[in-house]
Amino acid sequence: MAEGCMMALRYGMVFFNLLFWLGGCGILGVGVWLSVTQGNFATLSSSLPSLSAANLLIAVGTIIMVIGCLGCVGAVKESRPLLLTFFILLLLIFFLEILSIMLFFIYQDEIDHYAQRDLKKGLQLFGTEGNVGLTNAWMIVQTDFRCCGVTNHTDWFEVYNATRVPDSCCLEYSDNCGLDNPGTWWTAPCYERVKDWLNENLVALWIFALCTALTQILGLVFSMTMFCQAVKVETFYA
Repeated sequence: MAEGCMMALRYGMVFFNLLFWLGGCGILGVGVWLSVTQGNFATLSSSLPSLSAANLLIAVGTIIMVIGCLGCVGAVKESRPLLLTFFILLLLIFFLEILSIMLFFIYQDEIDHYAQRDLKKGLQLFGTEGNVGLTNAWMIVQTDFRCCGVTNHTDWFEVYNATRVPDSCCLEYSDNCGLDNPGTWWTAPCYERVKDWLNENLVALWIFALCTALTQILGLVFSMTMFCQAVKVETFYA
């Protein structure tokens, strides 16, 4: 009976971690693809220049692959140290995610204030040498979201020290259109536009978060059950 339970748990763990590992491979692949094909698209933040979409995906994908590999090998070999390591790492990530969500809602106003201040600081680097990624990022965001500046199109006036905005702020793009009449520019703030987009997709984000949490809980249950079963079997045959 115990051997049958261990076999079922082993197959369940291997299947779960194989999906986990393949998911990590997919995320890593997308991150590498973004890094290669969109290498100049970096971050909007001046204080966190390495916090780009590509780097985040590569880091997350690598972590998921390592954890999935640990769980898979631990299940196949019925290794208690590997199963316990997998459980601890997954539990730590789960608690960090919950803590991050709680802190986000508690300090939402402070985060908004800091993010806007940091983004405005980043505007000063727009178009400067060595900041091609940040420049391209702002151009893409303003074009795609049809917005201009962080909180107002006048944010750019301080950057240029003139009544001027980047050409990506124009209703109809053309060279040096940012020097034309303000009536030809987008006036919506980019920060609010991005927040509105996130709110519009809030249901999808929550579904993704719940699916992720459920997957992690199943991984925790499988690994700890298999670990306890392995201890019982070893004790029985000792």
